[in-house]
Amino acid sequence: MKDKLAKEIAKAIEEAVITLPEDVEVALKKAYEIEEGTAKLQLQNIITNIEMARRERKPICQDTGMQTFFVEMGVDFKYRGIIKEAIIDAVKIATEKVPLRHNAIDILKGKSTGNVGRGMPIIHFDLIPGEECFIDIMPKGGGSENASALKMLFPGDGLEGAKKFVLDTVARLAPAACPPVVVGVAIGGSADTAMKMAKMMLLRKIGERSEDNEIAAMEEELLGKINELGIGAMGLGGKITALDVHISISSRHPATFPVAVAMQCWANRRRRLKIDGDGRIWNIE
Repeated sequence: MKDKLAKEIAKAIEEAVITLPEDVEVALKKAYEIEEGTAKLQLQNIITNIEMARRERKPICQDTGMQTFFVEMGVDFKYRGIIKEAIIDAVKIATEKVPLRHNAIDILKGKSTGNVGRGMPIIHFDLIPGEECFIDIMPKGGGSENASALKMLFPGDGLEGAKKFVLDTVARLAPAACPPVVVGVAIGGSADTAMKMAKMMLLRKIGERSEDNEIAAMEEELLGKINELGIGAMGLGGKITALDVHISISSRHPATFPVAVAMQCWANRRRRLKIDGDGRIWNIE
């Protein structure tokens, strides 16, 4: 069963690095219609690249990313003992088959270990009720990963302070993150949970709003202000710097006010798998 799971997960990784989700491609084409001049030319190149990658079955970017997985595993999922090994094997398979660029570097030796190694691939586990398992696959490029930021604000800074930090971070780091970007934001929790939630916000579809009306309004506000920065496609100027902003909130300690920002480049790659109790696998997004 482990080999079967590994092969199916490897196929999903391959699809993730070759074909963008429909919502991302649609958003990029809408940005192309809005832009003009250099920004329009850059977006045309991006759209042409998307089409060529799909047609020729080649990775959409030479940086095939850090292979990152968010696993929601049912407490009664009967393959829970082998799912981690299956994911690691899947990364090895995809590295050879696609191929994926070797993006795991040993800190002490400074040498490549392929896409596995100490702490690689990156796998986050959460337990859910039932006997099913869901796996979100996110190949995360290094340029956008370098645009991550965390700040422990003072409680008195409040939401206005949080919004200012997000805007300052995007203005400072987005030009090097291959925009137009998607911006994930988490407010509250702790330092480590905020960073995780900010990255998880990148899994939401473009145009999908928070169920909380106040947070949804903040998403719209920040998106508008980010696009007023004029950074534009590939940081060369333009009207569309971000395709969307997604925000998560959590309760916080009275003495803390963490705010985390994670960005994803225009190549917003992701796939979602479902494994049922009988081991059947579906690509559901």
